[in-house]
Amino acid sequence: MILGIDASTYLEELEHGARYYDGSRIIDPLDAFRANGVEYMRIRIWNDPKSNRGEPYLAGNCDLSHYLRFARLCKEKGYKLLLDLHYSDFWADPGKQMIPKAWAHMDVAEMEKAVYDFTKVCLEAAVAADVAPDMIQVGNEITNGFLWPVGKLENPDGTRGNYENFCRLVKAGTEACREVLPQAKIVLHLERSNDQAVYEEFFTEMEKAKISYDIIGASYYPYWHGTPQELFANLDNCRKFGKERMVMELGYGFTTEAYSLSGATQRLVIDADRAYVPGFTEKYPVTPQGQEAFIRDFLAQARAQGISGVFYWEPLWLPGEGICWASQAGQAYIHEEGKSTTNEWANQCLFDYAGQKLPAFDAFAQKI
Repeated sequence: MILGIDASTYLEELEHGARYYDGSRIIDPLDAFRANGVEYMRIRIWNDPKSNRGEPYLAGNCDLSHYLRFARLCKEKGYKLLLDLHYSDFWADPGKQMIPKAWAHMDVAEMEKAVYDFTKVCLEAAVAADVAPDMIQVGNEITNGFLWPVGKLENPDGTRGNYENFCRLVKAGTEACREVLPQAKIVLHLERSNDQAVYEEFFTEMEKAKISYDIIGASYYPYWHGTPQELFANLDNCRKFGKERMVMELGYGFTTEAYSLSGATQRLVIDADRAYVPGFTEKYPVTPQGQEAFIRDFLAQARAQGISGVFYWEPLWLPGEGICWASQAGQAYIHEEGKSTTNEWANQCLFDYAGQKLPAFDAFAQKI
């Protein structure tokens, strides 16, 4: 089973002076992960993560140029690469799949060509820079489709549907991948990983549409996706599709206590209320020790279930001045104005708020 991480914000962390420690010693966390047997780096690409006035959306500013820079560093350190194409100018997930600004007035045929062209441009640039990905995600957490409303998996009456449009768009992306990098593995990545009915529906539709892909990818966060047993039961049922099965995003907190920045207590996405999962949190408390136990047990179960890979999401995203999940301009693009502009995910790291390595860091390893 391969292990990977998504540390797409890492360059932005360094630019803001982040330091990572093992005791009193400053370490390079990318080297430390490699020493633990972590072999893949997952890097997201947003189409154009800045406003029309040039204001950056932040959270890594993960455009194509960022991918090329970060992928080069990772490859030099011995990582294989997974490119995560969001097909949006900023965050894309089950609750939002915003059309890129430049594609806003396209119909489905025009958007189909845009997906193909954008995918091809990104991959050809990666090949030219000698940082071609070994895996490619066509969309991010596309349980409910992407490029809304054109590719949203929703009928006018609110039921799930519209697979015809969605499959046209997905196929445009996968065909560009096969054309430029036929050896790369293609991932279709969903969340709602405890929902067997949705996975069965989605991947059955992929079969009907003859979508070419290699890996069924799932996100798993216990706060939202039930128990590991539900996840693994769902992925076991997915064996019928004849694809590899991977966990593309995994995360668990080490604390529910917020950090202080500029004299103010900062909001966390996963606070004490959201972190509590009856019957689960008692076994895996949201503490450094609970986080370590969860990761050790999860990886053991994944190996036993024949899962091909597990990726930890943003283990290096420390809090700090200038580090945020979205600027005000970014919030405006995704219609989530009025929230904080700090790092609301910092308590899910594998380093504490001061950059000190947590016990879970060494649990996320090939040999534990």
